[in-house]
Amino acid sequence: MPSLKNWDNQTWLSSREYIQSFNNFVLKQFKLNKNSKILDIGCGRGKIIENLSYKLKLINKPVGLDIENHKDRSKKIIFKKSDAITYIYKTNVTFDLILIKQTIHLLQTTQIIKLLSVCKNKLNPGGKIIILSLDQDNNEIPTFSTMDKKLKKSLKRDKKIFNLIVKAFKNIIVKNFVFRVKILRKEYVKMIKKRYISTLLTFNDKQILDGINEINLKYKKEIRFKDRLICLILNK
Repeated sequence: MPSLKNWDNQTWLSSREYIQSFNNFVLKQFKLNKNSKILDIGCGRGKIIENLSYKLKLINKPVGLDIENHKDRSKKIIFKKSDAITYIYKTNVTFDLILIKQTIHLLQTTQIIKLLSVCKNKLNPGGKIIILSLDQDNNEIPTFSTMDKKLKKSLKRDKKIFNLIVKAFKNIIVKNFVFRVKILRKEYVKMIKKRYISTLLTFNDKQILDGINEINLKYKKEIRFKDRLICLILNK
């Protein structure tokens, strides 16, 4: 799985407003309480489940998995530097909520069904898996031309993945999460330089520089858009 070092660092994804909004969305979908056990696959710095733990006053620290061990990750979670399938197979812990946020597309198609199957086996009665990805049909993420072309190709694959999941598992619920983003163009340029999204990981420095020049011409000093996610909910 490619390493995304900056996806949740110094972006709207790490803002207090985003985390609060996202977790309010999660808590509307699930009946969680202080005894709930939560796993976040691809947790980044773990700020989302840290906040969930605070809101719910969890007795058990939430578990976060990532292949990148960030120095500034949350100290209020149980962090495991591991790929998801290896951890799920080995752990004896069962969960009430397994969160897979904007990471499912980094796996091979054959791995995805395998991962979700083993995750379902690690759910407590009434437990759920929530999978989130950029809205494949209504994406508003600011892009430059070559980034846009690659992102559209990636989202097309994401749509196929979601269709595959819906066919493979019964009684899936589909929801939408929307967050209104307001960001200075210069801050968004910094994010692009850091290759904050997987679409940019293979871009060389010249492609990034050309893209930044295009962004500066294309967008106003303040960029506004909706960060839209499609959410699939799998039941035990």
